[in-house]
Amino acid sequence: MSESSLESSAASTTSVSEFGAEINRLVELMPASGRMYCKIISDPNQPTVIFTRLPRPDQDSRPIRINFDLWQKLSLPQRDLLLLRAASRLTSIQWFKPELYQGLAAAGAAFTLLEVLLGNAAGIVTFSGLTTLAVAQIWRKNRSSEAEMIVDEKAIQVAQRRGYKKAEATEALIAAIEAVAEIEQRSLSVTELLRCQNLRATATDSVL
Repeated sequence: MSESSLESSAASTTSVSEFGAEINRLVELMPASGRMYCKIISDPNQPTVIFTRLPRPDQDSRPIRINFDLWQKLSLPQRDLLLLRAASRLTSIQWFKPELYQGLAAAGAAFTLLEVLLGNAAGIVTFSGLTTLAVAQIWRKNRSSEAEMIVDEKAIQVAQRRGYKKAEATEALIAAIEAVAEIEQRSLSVTELLRCQNLRATATDSVL
């Protein structure tokens, strides 16, 4: 094997080892609920720094996909707050919380099953439509700007239990949101702008 090949292999091994150590650190950083449900996956091909998808009701494992080549461009506090936010987002999804749309979804599913057993085509269409509508509303609620801001607050609360001061965690999250957009070579989305505005207002209130 040539000297250049050996150097390339050694660099690759070192890189994998470093990412493994970072993954272990991030797993330890997560709250117990995050360690139970969330799985950190290295994805060097994804164009985003970190990616999560809203889980299905029947989905136990909730992956957090990270491009570690991009991830390492962030500071340690920025990485911590991004990871805590991702874990908080995935563990805060409440499909079965007893609220209006959750109740409608459950009722729709139950009546759809009943109509299937009875062979009532009209009933199947009606109640399956109700279920679909209720699930869509839950999905939209979990993706709203208000929901994203609540997740920001939860991440900061967890960070405080990990030794960060509230102001420090808030500033790190704001910086992380802006840094990720710069790394991904894009502008901040409307939701990200609203989140940063809300975080800055929260930081100002905590100082006052």
